[in-house]
Amino acid sequence: MATACEMKNKIQGHPCFGGNHHKNGRMHLAVAPRCNIKCGYCSRKHDCANESRPGVTSRIMTPQEAIEKVREVMASPIAGPIIKVVGIAGPGDPLANEETFQTFELVKKEFPQLMLCMSTNGLLLPESIDRLHELGLHSLTVTINAIDPEVGAKIYGHIIYHGKRYSGVEASRILIANQLEGVRRAGELGMTIKINSVLTPGINDHQIPVIAEKVKALGAFVMNIMPIIPQAELSHISRPSEEYLAEIRKANEGVIGQFAHCKQCRADAIGLIGQDMNLTIAEAAFPAP
Repeated sequence: MATACEMKNKIQGHPCFGGNHHKNGRMHLAVAPRCNIKCGYCSRKHDCANESRPGVTSRIMTPQEAIEKVREVMASPIAGPIIKVVGIAGPGDPLANEETFQTFELVKKEFPQLMLCMSTNGLLLPESIDRLHELGLHSLTVTINAIDPEVGAKIYGHIIYHGKRYSGVEASRILIANQLEGVRRAGELGMTIKINSVLTPGINDHQIPVIAEKVKALGAFVMNIMPIIPQAELSHISRPSEEYLAEIRKANEGVIGQFAHCKQCRADAIGLIGQDMNLTIAEAAFPAP
């Protein structure tokens, strides 16, 4: 497991891990449409160009279309100089899609200077971690919303694991066990690990410090506590206030570093955090007559 000093050096340039998010940008490639779990707060039924939330993309790309997009962006005088990271964050779960690995292989071969980053629910992480390590994955984000399966059952509707559907506490127990084992293995391999936790008032508030303690011990570097976006089955939950979110982060910063600049990005985001450049790049490439 890497030391804190080694990890800080490793994250230089990565905007989502503390590497100057005002100057360094990232590019998300939406090549992973399939998902293997149902989160109660997840909805991917519609898209709006001005909407920024996980699971949203204008279209799904093939690996070949993705590498062509990377070429376009890196050649852009607007975006090219600031892009340091290529990530895959959906709109489904990257590890449930073979296209994720194919895309990373293409990017690594043509743009070895770019960091490879991935966000996952962690269900398939233990069986995929060695393959990701071989691809040179730099940074890994795992969304963990509970350690207690009883709490997890209130957040996750079901999982599809090795072709079988599980629901309730059983589904949550499998998911949580795999998340923690995957984080442990990633830590042993020296990966930079960020943990996303969706703060869901009245459901998992008390789990946040438990998650923080557990993942820190397993090798996670930073934690990103995000407010729930009330929708789907959990649309009745009130979004936590900025004050409450800050309070929860502060209460856990002594355990693990807190990332407070997340904008809950789209699956096809490009540019600086909070400043999507997709439209800007398109206008530069195809100016109005």
